Amino acid sequence: MSEKELMKLDMLKSLAALLLEQDDSLSMENALSIVFNSDTYQRLMNEKTQLYYQSPRYVFSFLEQELKTGKIS
Repeated sequence: MSEKELMKLDMLKSLAALLLEQDDSLSMENALSIVFNSDTYQRLMNEKTQLYYQSPRYVFSFLEQELKTGKIS
């Protein structure tokens, strides 16, 4: 596995963990499902954005915005 793939995987885990911190009624499967089905995830996987280099809290702010409004600002 490449370094970039590991960084993306770590980011996915961090985003799911932050979701769990925010809503303790979620299961890990639900949190991962939310992340995988988000536009934020699509941007994270896009090599051009290099979002995986950012801090998890910064990327989580995009996910939060998306969950609140249905889109990323």
